[in-house]
Amino acid sequence: MVLRSEILVHKNELPTAQQALPGREAPMTVPEKHFVKDAYMLGPFPGTVDFAIFGLGCFWGAERRLWQQEGVHSSAVGYAGGYTPHPTYEEVCSGLTGHSEVVLVVYDTEQTTYEALLKVFWESHDPTQGMRQGGDIGTQYRSVIYCTNEAQLKAAEASKQAFQAELDKAGLGPITTEVAEAPTFYYAEAYHQQYLAKNPQGYCGIGGTGVCLPA
Repeated sequence: MVLRSEILVHKNELPTAQQALPGREAPMTVPEKHFVKDAYMLGPFPGTVDFAIFGLGCFWGAERRLWQQEGVHSSAVGYAGGYTPHPTYEEVCSGLTGHSEVVLVVYDTEQTTYEALLKVFWESHDPTQGMRQGGDIGTQYRSVIYCTNEAQLKAAEASKQAFQAELDKAGLGPITTEVAEAPTFYYAEAYHQQYLAKNPQGYCGIGGTGVCLPA
């Protein structure tokens, strides 16, 4: 018999490359256009856009929070940070891919900034919880910022320090968010894309600490 406590321990430990599931070569098929924005999901994109990748818990609510921001051209949910190529949702939930649930944000640099998106990221979840976000437990719910260029990496690290200072004032713990160069982003299944626009009463686990990142 496998005890629930043993399952939780397993799901809270990242697998090694040897332990990870093998995945597959074929990518997931996603809709041509964003359900809300009516923008292309896979491009082409305007020349003024840049890309950001954030993981802040269940990607359904995270994507909605981010697509609602001014200047966001398009978005997609997927998996990143692990070993398994083109994983399924069930594989990611097993804890044997190493991936986090993430949102790929396509934003117009003439209408918003990466710093503005970072503010939304920090204030929309609790980045001190390790391998969980509220009642969602597992490695796929860990907090991550995957940066697509050096400027993003510097901005993310600076915002992390600034937000930690505010958390300290509030008596909260240390940030566990991983900040790193962007690994390969794998698109999630079509039904996950813009899920809460298609299912307005669906589950959303997004919730912040009440602490704000100073402008």
